[in-house]
Amino acid sequence: MKLHTTFVAVLALATFGFSAQARAETLADALTLAYNNSGLLDQNRALLRAADEDVAQAVAETLPVISWAAQAKASAPRAADVDLIEATARITASLTLYDGGANRFAIEAQKETVLGTRESLRNIEQTVLLDAVSAYMQVGAAAEFVALRESNVRVIAQELKAAKDKFDVGEVTRTDVAIAEAALAAANSLLSAAQGNYATAVEGYTAAVGQRPGKLSPASVAPVTQNLADAKAYAVRNHPSLLQAQHAVAAAEITIQGARAAMSPTVSLSAQLGMNQSGIVGREVGVSVGGPIYSGGALSSYVRQAMASRDAARARLHVASQGIEQQVGNAYSYLESSRASRQASGQQITASRVAFDGVREEATLGARTTIDVLNAEQDLLSARANLISAQADEVVASYQVLSTMGLLTASYLKLPVQQYDAAAYYNLVKDAPTVTSDQGQALDRVLKAIGQ
Repeated sequence: MKLHTTFVAVLALATFGFSAQARAETLADALTLAYNNSGLLDQNRALLRAADEDVAQAVAETLPVISWAAQAKASAPRAADVDLIEATARITASLTLYDGGANRFAIEAQKETVLGTRESLRNIEQTVLLDAVSAYMQVGAAAEFVALRESNVRVIAQELKAAKDKFDVGEVTRTDVAIAEAALAAANSLLSAAQGNYATAVEGYTAAVGQRPGKLSPASVAPVTQNLADAKAYAVRNHPSLLQAQHAVAAAEITIQGARAAMSPTVSLSAQLGMNQSGIVGREVGVSVGGPIYSGGALSSYVRQAMASRDAARARLHVASQGIEQQVGNAYSYLESSRASRQASGQQITASRVAFDGVREEATLGARTTIDVLNAEQDLLSARANLISAQADEVVASYQVLSTMGLLTASYLKLPVQQYDAAAYYNLVKDAPTVTSDQGQALDRVLKAIGQ
């Protein structure tokens, strides 16, 4: 996709491991930190591994089950050569030969659940990265608002001084001085509020990224080259929430077949070996066949319940598809409106600056009052504030478009991170390995590494 190539150029990531003193943090740095530090991602990776184990447990149902038992009992002696303690041990093995496919359907259903859980993890990854983008832009905008308010305080302080100087020579009245004093007090109040908002934004950034922000670089808008129709078409084919819903439907379909298979007969092979102090006392090998005749309607109920769950999964898929299309449309609308607002704010700043300079010059000549100057300054301040908000909104909106398309991932953004391999753990457990097997020992090493 052209969008992907352009996006890589925009991010242009340098080697990670920077210091805030050496260079400013970029948005790509923040996204990398968010990916590496996210507890939410760790939580959902663990949930995926738990889903992988469900496949292993379903596979285990098709494998032989071998168990042992030992018993010792004491009895009152009846003769001198009779042992007081009798010990016995036995080993039992069983294997299901035929169950109408119930175990096979259970395995396939769990596999679909695993695939759906992987998509859920990908969606969580998008949420984590979008939260980081939002937090980054909020801190940047809040810092600019503080600087803007500080500049506003300095300008009004100059106007107050000028008003006092004019009052001392009788050019203005005490009212002009009071107006400037009130404006300065209001500006200081708004500065305090802006500083409080910045502190709040820093806390949000720390929660989203995993560390406090340093000096942040301006962020570029994510390039979105597709039109709305193409974006919607891409999203309904690739968004993780839709793919997750599709796997849920597939799992529900398989579950219906499994519920029907429960009505089939079962064929099992069993063997038993018994021993006591004297040696082997018994060997048994047998085949058993059985199946349900009447279960009070429970088995038929399970089938109907599975069908109802399938219908619900289909409906969720339909709702999810509609929701994704709406989200793409909303994201594009948000992007367009913020872009238009940024452009209008830029024009407003140009006009307001000309007006402010003119009013200020006229005030020095006595043609304008102090309140005229303060009003012009307020108009310019509002225009600058609007531009800051619009620029931040445009960046967030562009990344939100990527998120609604299913593209806001570490892989697509080419972040310099060790990406989580969702299939690696599954490949180790899918055959239900024992603790003593090579795979089982590899799993132990993996789990120890995860726990560190």
